[in-house]
Amino acid sequence: MPDLTAPLLDWYRREARALPWRAPGFGAWGVLVSEFMLQQTPVARVIPRLEEWLAAWPEPAALAAASPAEAVRRWANLGYPRRAIWLHRAAVEIRDRHAGVVPNDVDALLALTGIGDYTARAVAVFAYGGRHPVVDTNTRRVIARAVEGRSQPGPPSRADLAAMAALLPEDDRDAAVFNAAAMELGALVCTARSPRCDACPIAHICAWRAAGFPDTGDTRRRQARYEGSDRQARGAVLRSLRDAPRHALPQAEVAADWPDARQRDRAIDSLIADGLVEAIDGELRLPR
Repeated sequence: MPDLTAPLLDWYRREARALPWRAPGFGAWGVLVSEFMLQQTPVARVIPRLEEWLAAWPEPAALAAASPAEAVRRWANLGYPRRAIWLHRAAVEIRDRHAGVVPNDVDALLALTGIGDYTARAVAVFAYGGRHPVVDTNTRRVIARAVEGRSQPGPPSRADLAAMAALLPEDDRDAAVFNAAAMELGALVCTARSPRCDACPIAHICAWRAAGFPDTGDTRRRQARYEGSDRQARGAVLRSLRDAPRHALPQAEVAADWPDARQRDRAIDSLIADGLVEAIDGELRLPR
């Protein structure tokens, strides 16, 4: 197995983007909020919303004291709005179970609403300096190419954590930086469609490059088209309620211009089932 540590850490310390959650003293709550927001959402869209959230709710107890409706409203255009409800519930749990302090233990983090393997380890590592493997899509692609000689990673699995753990340096601080560096390399250089191998700090030890860049296929599940989808209809319903006075409207007026009435009604039903919308006395409203 190649030792990626020295070239990857050197590259990261020179080339890493200056992102808010990487600033010294950013805090565990800020890291947790950023990780919720970054799930399937580009960095450029996250940064302004993150700043707004932390200005409004600088600690978990502040968000816990707000209504779920306000959380959904401030989520705005980030997509996958269930994350706003989950983050609100996690804030309540942090307030009630952990005296308002984001826990540093992976198991305690996993017990919070909306937190899975990636987010729990990301908070433990990037906020608290724990030594754990942190694996996202970018990391998986770097490992697939540099270590396994494949053009794309397979579907996510628990084996990804073991693969990353085997690469981590022993020093806790170096391990945290290595986790961040692997993600950054996948985001900026070892990209899915147009890898910049000429700018890669580990090109000289990359198994995929050494094998002649073979196309080994891509077995990952494709994301469904957004335009005209039920997900877009859900977004239209939520946008209608976010923009309404009191965040409530008669049901017939919610996303009234949506071209497919049956799809709109299906979106409303799914949002009610997810706890993102409430139906009260003929009105729809954001949750309170």
